[in-house]
Amino acid sequence: MVNVLIIDDSPTEIYKLTTILEKNNYGVQVANSGEEGLKMAQASAPDVILMDVVMPGVNGFQATRQLSRNDATKDIPVVIVSTKDQDTDKVWGMRQGARAYLVKPVSETQLLKAVSDALSG
Repeated sequence: MVNVLIIDDSPTEIYKLTTILEKNNYGVQVANSGEEGLKMAQASAPDVILMDVVMPGVNGFQATRQLSRNDATKDIPVVIVSTKDQDTDKVWGMRQGARAYLVKPVSETQLLKAVSDALSG
């Protein structure tokens, strides 16, 4: 089973993403902050990470950069899932090491394609 770590501080968003993923036979873990997500990524080595950007403390851009520069987590693909939809946000997210950038609200088709692409690529 493919394991996905969702790093997001919104219970509503976590519920939506978890529902889609579990319905499609993905295992799901949840971290409610960037700091917690960084610890969980190192401890459990998920197959892919879905990363929110706007979170208190360590934001999604900072967490993605830390994951991509850490030998233990640099090979875990990160898909940013954010409400920030400016081109500069997308470019910055990819520069931090993300494999894809999705803008909320995300459709089931978009999410599953991004996860599949991240895993294969």
